[in-house]
Amino acid sequence: MPAQAKGKTTGKSLLIVESPSKVKTIGGYLGDAYVVESSMGHIRDLPQPKELPAELKKTPVGKFAVDIENHFEPYYVVNPDKKKKVTELKRLLKESDALYLATDGDREGEAIAWHLLQVLKPTVPVYRVTFPEITREAIERGFENLREIDDDLVDAQETRRVLDRIYGYEISPVLWRKVSQGLSAGRVQSVATRLVVERERERMAFRSAEYWDLSGTFVTGSDESFNAKLSALDGARVASGKDFADSGELKDSARAKVAHLDEETARGLVAALEGSEFSVTSVETKPYTRRPAAPFTTSTLQQEAARKLRFSSRSTMQVAQRLYESGYITYMRTDSVALSDQAINAARQQAKELYGGDFVPDKPRLYASKSKNAQEAHEAIRPSGDSFRTPSDVKSRLSADEFRLYELIWKRTVASQMADAKGQTASVRLAASTSDGRTAEFGASGTVITFRGFLAAYEEGRDASREDEKDGKDKRLPELAEGDALTGRDVEANGHETSPPPRYTEASLVKAMDELGIGRPSTYAAVISTIMDRGYVDNRSGSLVPSWVAFSVVRLLEEHFAEYVDYEFTAEMEEDLDRISRGEENKERWLSSFYFGSDSRHGLKPIVEDLGEIDARAVNSVAIADGITLRVGRFGPYLETEGAVDPETGEIGDPIRANIPEGLAPDELTAEKARELIEQGKADGRELGEDPETGRTIVAKDGRFGPYVTEVIPEPTEEELANRPVEYYKNGKPKPPKKPQKPKPRTASLFKSMSLQTVTLEDALKLLSLPRVVGQDEEGTDITVQNGRFGPYLKKGTDSRSLTSEDQIFSITLQEALDIYAQPKQRGRAAAKPPLAELGKDPSNDKPIVVKDGRFGPYVTDGETNVTVPRSETVESMTHARAVELLAEKRAKGPAKKPAAKKPAAKKPAAKKTSTAKKTTAKSSAAKSSSTKSTAAKKTTAKGSAGTAKSSATKETS
Repeated sequence: MPAQAKGKTTGKSLLIVESPSKVKTIGGYLGDAYVVESSMGHIRDLPQPKELPAELKKTPVGKFAVDIENHFEPYYVVNPDKKKKVTELKRLLKESDALYLATDGDREGEAIAWHLLQVLKPTVPVYRVTFPEITREAIERGFENLREIDDDLVDAQETRRVLDRIYGYEISPVLWRKVSQGLSAGRVQSVATRLVVERERERMAFRSAEYWDLSGTFVTGSDESFNAKLSALDGARVASGKDFADSGELKDSARAKVAHLDEETARGLVAALEGSEFSVTSVETKPYTRRPAAPFTTSTLQQEAARKLRFSSRSTMQVAQRLYESGYITYMRTDSVALSDQAINAARQQAKELYGGDFVPDKPRLYASKSKNAQEAHEAIRPSGDSFRTPSDVKSRLSADEFRLYELIWKRTVASQMADAKGQTASVRLAASTSDGRTAEFGASGTVITFRGFLAAYEEGRDASREDEKDGKDKRLPELAEGDALTGRDVEANGHETSPPPRYTEASLVKAMDELGIGRPSTYAAVISTIMDRGYVDNRSGSLVPSWVAFSVVRLLEEHFAEYVDYEFTAEMEEDLDRISRGEENKERWLSSFYFGSDSRHGLKPIVEDLGEIDARAVNSVAIADGITLRVGRFGPYLETEGAVDPETGEIGDPIRANIPEGLAPDELTAEKARELIEQGKADGRELGEDPETGRTIVAKDGRFGPYVTEVIPEPTEEELANRPVEYYKNGKPKPPKKPQKPKPRTASLFKSMSLQTVTLEDALKLLSLPRVVGQDEEGTDITVQNGRFGPYLKKGTDSRSLTSEDQIFSITLQEALDIYAQPKQRGRAAAKPPLAELGKDPSNDKPIVVKDGRFGPYVTDGETNVTVPRSETVESMTHARAVELLAEKRAKGPAKKPAAKKPAAKKPAAKKTSTAKKTTAKSSAAKSSSTKSTAAKKTTAKGSAGTAKSSATKETS
C-alpha cells in the first residue's frame, strides 16, 4: 500500500463503496471524519474491439481487447459514463488523508477496489475494508480487520472476465454464420440453455404408459376407517409410475418383479374381491425425525423465493440487494451456509422468546459449506445485526416485496437453529383372498407430528417431480394389530398415466446448475435473464420452454464444441477459477492452456481454426415424423415435406411447407400435429375466387401468426405506368419516374371455427369487410365490431369492450352493443365471472366484499377499491377480517402518484475548448513491453474487471 502522505493533513478520510444506496447509511455511522462516496459499480472494463485505437486493431490486442501474446494482459479503459465520477473521486482524494476501499467482499468487489487503486493512484495510505452487513457492529468489526487487496481474488476475477470475452467472441460468430445473426454463446449461458433443451428433448421422446391399481376404504371392528391402496398381487409388487421408462415400457429392472395391471385386470380384481374378508398382516411403527434446512445461500434463496414468493431470480437478487444496502440482511452473494457466533446466538434467543425453550436444542446447530471458497463472503444470508429484528419490527419501513423476502430470510435463519420436528410413522399391510384364489395386499402409511419443532417457524418448499404423491403427513391410522379383521368398502379400480419429466422452472434450473457446479450462484439471475432475452428460452406460466432456435444452437455446440457445453468440463473450469482465487493456479498459464491448448487440453483456438464445413441446413433441422422435418429459418421455424411425385412425368413437385403456430411448445409438435399442419400448408395460397366489387383474386394463406385470407393486387400494366403524371425539376427537365407504391392488400385472420382447407369465398369476403359498423350511440359516435389478436371486440372511440365469441362479430345488434357499454368495463377477454368468494360487508362503507379472478390473479374488491390477494395467501384462507384489513391498507396508500413532468433544462453557452493532456492510464498498461515487467510490477498495470456495473460482469458469461 502507498506510504503516509507528506505535508498538510485535512483530518478526513475517503471511503469508497460500490453502491450509492450505501453512502448515507455508512456515512451516518462513521460521522464527519469520513467522506463516503460511491464508485457506481465498475469504473473500467474491456472495450469493444471496434472502440480500440487504430494502432492497436491489427495487433494481438485487436481481437479481444486482450493481448493474447503478452501474458493475456487486458486492455482496460475508463467507461465513458464513469469519467466524471473518476474526476470527482480524484478531487475528493486530494482533500483526504487516507483512502478506504470498501467495495463488496467477493471477487468482483475485490476487482473493483483494485481498479480504483490503479486509476486513482493515491499518495495517501490505502486500506481494504469489507462489511458483510451494513450495521454499526459490522462496520466497527470491519475497521478492526483492515487488510490489503487480495491479488489472488483479483486474478480470479480477471481470468473470468478474459475467459468469457474469449469464449463469446470466438464461438458467437459461428452461430451468426450457421444459425442466425444476433445470437450469442457464453460459458454458462450455453450450458444452461443445453439443460433446458435436453429436458425438452426428453419430453418429446417421452411415451406415456398406462397402469392401474386399486384403492378402498377399510373399517375396523370399532368402526374406525382409513384408506389404503393395492400394493401387491400374489406377492408381486403392483407397478407404479416409477417402474416405467420414458419409452412407455416397463424398465428391465422391474419387468420380472412387478405386476402390471391393465384396466380389464384391475376391474376384474375389484369384482373378485367383493365379499372378501380382509385382515391385518403387519403393523410397523417407527419414530419420525425431520431436521431444519440450512440458512440461505444465494442459490437456495433464489430457489425458495421462486417457490414461495413467485419471484424471478432477477427480482430476488434485486430485492435482496436493496435489503443488504439498507442494512436489513447480510451480503447476498454467498455459497456459505455458516452463521457467525453472534447470528447463532441471535437466532436461538429469538426462537426461545417466540416459541419457548423446548423449541431450541441444547447445542447450537453448525452447518458446513460444500464449496471450498464459499463465495468468499464467509456467512450465509441472514438478518443483519447481533440481534435480529422480527418482520413486524421492520414491516412499516419496507416495500411489500422487501418485507416478504426479509420475512422468508428471517424465518429460515431462526428455524435453522430450532429443534427437530418429531413424530411417528406407522405402516400397515392388510390382505384378502379373491374369489379366484389370488392374494391381494393393500398398504397404508401415515406420519403424525407430535412435536413441530422448527416447523412452527418454517417449512422448506419443494419443486414438482414426476412421482409427486401425498406424503401422508399428519395422516393418523387407527390402532391396529396383526390379525385384526377389516371390512372393505368402496374398493375401486383407478387408472393412471406416467408423466413426462417436468420442465425446468427458474427455481429447479438454479438448483440443477448449483448441483452440477455450473457457474456462480451470484450470476444465475443474469444467466437466466440472458437466455430469455436472447430468445433461447421462454417463461410460460413459470415453466421454461426452449425455442427452436435454441435447439439449433445447442446442436451446433454439441457437435462442434462438445467440450465447451459439457457439464463436467464447465464445472471443472469453475473449480479452476477457485484454485486461482486461492493462489493454487497461475492465471496466465491457465488462460494459455484454455486458448492455445496444452498436453492435457485441446485449446479453443485450434478447434475454431479447424472446424471444417458445418452443414447449416442439418444444424437447423429436426426430424418430427416420417418425411416431415422442422427447419429453423430466417423468419422463424416451419415444417417441410418433400413434394409429391407426378405419376405421369415422374417429377418431384415443390416441397410443401407449413408455419408452426406461435406459442406451440416443441413437445406439443407431435407427429400427428405435424401432419395436421402439413395438410393445412397444402392449402396455403388456395384461390377462393374473385371479389365481385374489385375484381381482385381472394386467396387463403398460412401465416406466421395463423391462417388468414387476403386479396391479390396485380402489378400495374405498362399502359398504367405510362399514363402516370410526370414530375419536373425547377429547371424544366422531367424527373425520372418513381417506382409505383404498391397499395396494401386487405387481410383478415380466420375465425377459430374456420380452417384453411374449407374456408369459402363468402367467408373470406365477410372477414375482409371488417370492421363492421354496428351503429351510433346517442352522441353520434360510431360503434364498430372487429376481430383482434386477442379475440373479438367492440370499439367506440378509444373505449374497447371484449365479446365472448367470434359469432357475435356478424350477429350483434346496436342495442346489444349499447347494453354492453352500459355495464362497468371488465378487464381481460373473459366475460364477467361469478366471484370466487363472498366475504360479507365492509364496515367502513357497507359495501359487499368479494374475491374475484382477475387478469393478474385473484383480488379482493368492494366495487371501488381493488387489492390483489397476496401470493403467500390463498382464496380459501381469506377471511372477512383479513379482506377488510387489505382494503383499508390500500385506501390508506391512496392512488399511485405520477412523477411530475421535468422541465427542459436551460441551454448553456458552449464551453470554450481547452487543450488538455490526453489521459492514457489504461492504454499504457497494455502497451508496456512484457520484457520489462517484474512480478511485483505486474500488479500495478491494468488488471481484471467485469463490466460497467457489477451486474454487467456476467454479460458475456451469461
